[in-house]
Amino acid sequence: MLDVEQNRHAQKYSPNEMRRRVCWMLLQPLFRFSPRPCFAWRNFLLRLLGAQVGRDVHIYNSATIYYPWELVAGDECAIGEQAFIYNLGRVTIGARATVSHRAHLCAGTHDYTQLHFPLLRPPIVIGERAWICAEAFVGPGVTVGEGAIVGAGAVAMTDVEPWMIAVGNPARAIKRREESEGARMKAEG
Repeated sequence: MLDVEQNRHAQKYSPNEMRRRVCWMLLQPLFRFSPRPCFAWRNFLLRLLGAQVGRDVHIYNSATIYYPWELVAGDECAIGEQAFIYNLGRVTIGARATVSHRAHLCAGTHDYTQLHFPLLRPPIVIGERAWICAEAFVGPGVTVGEGAIVGAGAVAMTDVEPWMIAVGNPARAIKRREESEGARMKAEG
């Protein structure tokens, strides 16, 4: 049985995290209500609060970034409209990776084996050139390998190997994705 009282009184966030959360809450309207093409402005705001954001990153104003200081976004990656990045733990999105609209990356859970249900923050890694399709869910502690695809509406609760396409609930690999000659030349150039 869950010990609700002990869970509610547990210190889940440090005083520094609490201050950062308040700052982010105050800055979020500047992020949310910025015009759609103002990617540089939103990247600036995220960096201001500790995010590591690469060059030419496109994060849309309707995306939710829970903790900017736990976000690493590689060069030319994209976080689409209404994507939800619940990054209690570190979320790393590799260069040229895409997190499509309404996708959900969840780097937080609880240890259900303990009565007080302590908060856990396993990291998520999305590899370079990977694609998390619309309304897909990537769970805590999952690594999506380079070039992999998590299909629309899929639920990835275990790692997805590089260059594999995973679909369904739970997500399972259905075939290998072949790297195109054009993508290879662009990456090498």
